[in-house]
Amino acid sequence: MNTLKTIVLASSLLVSASSFAQDNLVNSLKINASEKSKESFKFTDVINIENTSVKAQGSSGTCWSYSANSFLESEMIRMGKKPVELSQIFSARNAYVEKGRNYVRMHGAVALGDGGAFHDVMNMYKKYGAVPQSVYTGLNYGTDKNKFSEMAALIEGLLKAVVTNPNGELTPNWEKAYAAMIDSYLGIVPKTFDFNGKKYTPETFAKEVVGINADDYIEISSLQEYPYYSKFVLMVPDNWSFDQVYNVKMNELTETIDYALKNGYSVAWAGDVSEKSFSWKNGVAFVPEKKADDMTAEEKNDMFNGPKNELVITEEMRQKAFDNYTTTDDHGMHIVGVSKDQNGKEYYIVKNSWGTANDHKGYLYMTKEFAKYKATAIMLHKKAVPPVIAGKLKV
Repeated sequence: MNTLKTIVLASSLLVSASSFAQDNLVNSLKINASEKSKESFKFTDVINIENTSVKAQGSSGTCWSYSANSFLESEMIRMGKKPVELSQIFSARNAYVEKGRNYVRMHGAVALGDGGAFHDVMNMYKKYGAVPQSVYTGLNYGTDKNKFSEMAALIEGLLKAVVTNPNGELTPNWEKAYAAMIDSYLGIVPKTFDFNGKKYTPETFAKEVVGINADDYIEISSLQEYPYYSKFVLMVPDNWSFDQVYNVKMNELTETIDYALKNGYSVAWAGDVSEKSFSWKNGVAFVPEKKADDMTAEEKNDMFNGPKNELVITEEMRQKAFDNYTTTDDHGMHIVGVSKDQNGKEYYIVKNSWGTANDHKGYLYMTKEFAKYKATAIMLHKKAVPPVIAGKLKV
């Protein structure tokens, strides 16, 4: 049996690490819940950035695309445009194509899978344009939600066969086979389409309808190991394109988010949500003073039943968590506002992409300590950065 057929058949028996990891993450977070959380918290919204309806990414590791496209939709609203639900899978499909090229170029020595970063959406928007979700759903084989595991296993098998270089020299045909395999699952991207009585290409739709300049947006992180106010390559697996982010001090992450929200800008947030103090069911995330493993059963059951005291995070703690894998780049979400609990403490209002079956109909309330402790990066408009910090970053 030839190499390609052997690898593809074997891979088809496997699951996609990214999409099933996403499913497993959601399922595990369902147990991080308290019985009386919803009635024990009294949230009063302070800032609400207008945003579109909550979506569900299904069995796909495309949170980065859902959250970044949600962010773009809010940017359209901020710019006075009528928002359009943008095709999250159009962004993902094009990123998969570029990721495959990068994988082959790097002889397979980079991450594959469904994962990605906010800049992937911006980079694909800049190169390929955008289309409405109604034009390109990514549902091409009878499902009503994303289910990418079989596709991911097959395309990984194909690419692994390519990098073994069985012919002794790569042909250009692998790219056609790779794109065709993706399109057989997600659908062929239309070259032109009608929207509101006018014909567009993805490029003209991005320019004339969405109207966003991808160069106006930046990503920011915070790590002690790099010089502050400079750029560095964020070394996480999903940064397959090796894009750079700006580095600021830890407290400046939340200062930047606060400034953005107060001035009408929303923020895309990427980070770690695998903590036991993150409850998707209850829609609350905070940093408890005591580690969950050290809590009694009673304390664990009560974790989300109303406001709790928090650990004060330091830059050393943040760096250590990143270094020892307790902070990983496992999810992307969209910060759309600020709310206060009954004690006056502020939380970020966060829009997720796991549907609406939680206590807050798809949204959650994240403390600022959690946001700055567990963020791997944020993305926002350059003008949403506080002037003093923007000056230091020279943006």
